[in-house]
Amino acid sequence: MDLAELLAAFSLATDLGLGQPMEHVLRSWRIADRLAERMDLPEDQRRSLFYVSMLAWVGCVADSPEVAASFGDDIAFRADSYDVDLAGLAGFGFFLRHAGRGGPMWHRFRVATTIVASGGQSVVQGMQSHCLTTSTLAEQLGLGQDVVTALRQFFTRWDGRGVPQGVGGTDIAPTIRLLHLADVVEVRYRTGGIDGALEVARARRGRQFAPDVVDAFLANAPELLSDAGTGIDPLTADPRVRRPLTEGELDTALEALADFTDLRCTSRAGHCRGVAELAGAAARSMGLPVGDVVATRRAGLLHDIGLHGVPVTILDREGPLSATEWERVRLSSYYTERVLARPAALAKPGAIAAAAHERMDGSGYH
Repeated sequence: MDLAELLAAFSLATDLGLGQPMEHVLRSWRIADRLAERMDLPEDQRRSLFYVSMLAWVGCVADSPEVAASFGDDIAFRADSYDVDLAGLAGFGFFLRHAGRGGPMWHRFRVATTIVASGGQSVVQGMQSHCLTTSTLAEQLGLGQDVVTALRQFFTRWDGRGVPQGVGGTDIAPTIRLLHLADVVEVRYRTGGIDGALEVARARRGRQFAPDVVDAFLANAPELLSDAGTGIDPLTADPRVRRPLTEGELDTALEALADFTDLRCTSRAGHCRGVAELAGAAARSMGLPVGDVVATRRAGLLHDIGLHGVPVTILDREGPLSATEWERVRLSSYYTERVLARPAALAKPGAIAAAAHERMDGSGYH
């Protein structure tokens, strides 16, 4: 198993949490990498760019409960955020329009009032938490300090109005400057064609996006965007990102990703590790072959990865769910199957994980 392959698969779950079609993160990396080539980014930074791209949005699971408490459906909130520049009056208006969404009017008013009174401090704290947890994951995976530092700057802006406040310009890692643009133009290109991508790049030049990155993009947009979403295989397309994992390193990486999956819901801390240990112990006590014991334990770590596609407002709901909400829960095991289908090394535990919510009497899902 290769770390790049594992993170590419996990990025599909991240896409779900962003409210984007699968492979958004991979397409964004492809655009950023093509742009890096045209801007003569050094080879070591291009390698780091892959890992920064795969992990930058992973931290959204850490602040999902807080996002849901303030803005309702966290997945819908993040999907909508691609439509607006989140700084200044436009950004402030976006947060106010989404304040308390889905709740009664008194709740919406209270959340909006709190945001105004605090100057949006809860939003800032959520972004800081996101960056801290993502950079911590990079450290756990043994990635370099350049990756860790870049991930802590994900919510910065060229104009210094991001998080942390005042960090901007060339103080921002080149990999993040590239990803800032690629992450947004991928969505705008998919939803509005090349004109939409060019429009957002020009509008945010010198604000969210670095001017030289925008200029390089505008000069090469057709080639950068062409076929960015087809035939993506980070391992065969760019062998520089390869990082083989031993069996022990793979287990450590899966445990770290399991912990991040559990962060989506406040009541599930340690759940995936607990399931993995119980399932693995049961497999051993039944005398199953060693390979089956390992696959069963790994399936326990992975079985809830599809929950990235279910809003926290559903996962933390007290009381019965509606038919529509239950359907979204049932889809989570399908998402698990989709996310784990590609890496050959995860095929067996992935198949087990996808069946975790089935029942002996056939009444389970998906």
